[in-house]
Amino acid sequence: MKNSSPDKIDKGKKRSRSADLFRRLVKEKPLGLFGAIITLLLLFTAMFANFLAPYGMNGVGAGPLLSPPSIHFWLGTDNLGRDLLSRIIYGARISVVVGLVGTMISVLISTIIGVLSGYIGGAFDMSVQRIVDAWMCIPSLVMMMVLVSIIGPGVWQIIIVMGISFGITGSRIVRSATMAIKENVYLQAAKGIGCSPYEIITRHVLPNILAPIIVLFSTLVPVIILQEASLSFLGFGVPPPAPSWGGLLTGSARSYMFQAPWLVLWPGLALSIVVYGINMFGDALRDLLDPRLRGGVGRYGIKVKRTATTNPKGSI
Repeated sequence: MKNSSPDKIDKGKKRSRSADLFRRLVKEKPLGLFGAIITLLLLFTAMFANFLAPYGMNGVGAGPLLSPPSIHFWLGTDNLGRDLLSRIIYGARISVVVGLVGTMISVLISTIIGVLSGYIGGAFDMSVQRIVDAWMCIPSLVMMMVLVSIIGPGVWQIIIVMGISFGITGSRIVRSATMAIKENVYLQAAKGIGCSPYEIITRHVLPNILAPIIVLFSTLVPVIILQEASLSFLGFGVPPPAPSWGGLLTGSARSYMFQAPWLVLWPGLALSIVVYGINMFGDALRDLLDPRLRGGVGRYGIKVKRTATTNPKGSI
């Protein structure tokens, strides 16, 4: 009998887990599958915007001014004759960059603060959490407007501001997950055999809180996309002529919205669909990855069938 190598066994386990996760997503979470399709379409649109957009990002005079949707301009044109469909497609690229990079920074900050605060505990944890409490007392939108006013508008400025703001707030989730496993037996055993705090955190704590971190990532992406749109709508986001979805809803769109309602209809609809889809996908991942929400007993929530033996008289 041939013995399989450990690498092949590990790869087989990873493939089976991924396949099982996808199967459960299709079978148990149809809205989550719909959200995953929307998320993939958003990523595809952002990656191939140059090929999908029929006109340039700022192609002034591509068509008549304030032209309604037609065969040549499917979503109409704005007050400068720019194709609205092309600007929405290019706006997807900005939303993806801001959403993904901002979320990565946010999750990284949340993980560092939450793990250190939850693992060390004591006076350090108390001091950090009071700072987090003070930060959370200020409305996030107001705080971001103040920070953007200080450092100036721009794509990367927005990403850094939102990453820091949501990173501090999200550290509570990571801290709670860390504290839930801190007193487990295997962590005490690791301390007993002389493992350093760095080894305990990297080898034992982080792998066991990976599911909440993944869920935090998936739920933060739509929040950051929507927050960027809010900042752009208020004039603190990505500066024009970059076609941010929030920026498309302000400026000339507000001035001509009664004369040309498609200027606010299509960007708002695109933003709503994307945020809804990513939210549904994030909720499905949360239900599939969090052991407390799987239901049932055993691996991936497989319910154990109860069997009862009855005697001839019918009693159990």
